[in-house]
Amino acid sequence: QVQLVESGGGLVQAGGSLRLSCAASRRTFSSYTMGWFRQAPGKEREFVASINWSGGNTAYADSVKGRFTISRDNAKNTLYLQMSSLKPEDTAVYFCAADVSGNSWIVTTRKGEYDFWGQGTQVTVSS
Repeated sequence: QVQLVESGGGLVQAGGSLRLSCAASRRTFSSYTMGWFRQAPGKEREFVASINWSGGNTAYADSVKGRFTISRDNAKNTLYLQMSSLKPEDTAVYFCAADVSGNSWIVTTRKGEYDFWGQGTQVTVSS
């Protein structure tokens, strides 16, 4: 079992920045691929970014590429999402997720591949 707790969400004006954090409960955090997803009201949960165990391989949704950066600190069991140039369409609940059973060298964009999820943190971008 892996417990994930997100933090760092809030209200920000368009063009602003936020950094989300996701604290993991297990020391084996460094052994698996991690991802960020988001879900806006009335929409499906969608992929945002993912990172392999070492941080050497990342993937991003086209909608956030160049604006968001995913990173991890394995010594602190923590995943991050630095969000810049935020837009109103980035408004959503953001979730971190752990792909415990997959290949930790690979980054995956499919939410069905992730085994554990946090409760989410709300990000609201005003225009």
